[in-house]
Amino acid sequence: MKKYNKIIEHYENCLDKHGDNHLGVDWPKFEDVDTRYKIMLDILNFKEKNDQNVSLLDFGCGTAHLLEFLQRHNYKNVIYSGLDISKKFIEVAENKYPNNFFYCIDILESKDKISNFDYVVMNGVFTEKRELTYNEMWEYFTKMITIIYEKCNKGFAFNVMSKNVDWEREDLFHVSHDVLSDFLCKNLTRNYIIRNDYGLYEYTVYVFKK
Repeated sequence: MKKYNKIIEHYENCLDKHGDNHLGVDWPKFEDVDTRYKIMLDILNFKEKNDQNVSLLDFGCGTAHLLEFLQRHNYKNVIYSGLDISKKFIEVAENKYPNNFFYCIDILESKDKISNFDYVVMNGVFTEKRELTYNEMWEYFTKMITIIYEKCNKGFAFNVMSKNVDWEREDLFHVSHDVLSDFLCKNLTRNYIIRNDYGLYEYTVYVFKK
């Protein structure tokens, strides 16, 4: 059994218990959800002016709430696809949006089954580690973002929990800026931005290709 299956099981239990809403993907405060979506999508502000359309992969898409946000706020020229490792979540997303494409794969095992995208966003994929140790979660996290760096043409965004908090929860993944920066610079790129300006106990990172 893969250790990260514990994380998948947790989110599927949330969906079973709460249904297709913010609690179903374990975001406790509804008012914070749109803030996260906006911050994630701000990576698109860095696209080149001559980019008429950009392809976007919503990695860990759940039931495609980000797509609903894109439609509600009238984002233009974004070609959306979703990916989730959980068949339960993908089935809900496909039923809601039958005209959009969704992948149901484990990218650590099947990275060649998806094409490259201009941008990838990973909202909430790495905020909870559940029963995993910090080192186990760090290994999982670094493997994932290394693959995503290969699979994006222009850049990707993800969030993790901050260490600049009054107290750290054992089930959450708190990562120091210095440790993360050291990994990115040594293994992926020096071209990244840390967003710590939106009032939540987390931060978002934009990683760019040259």
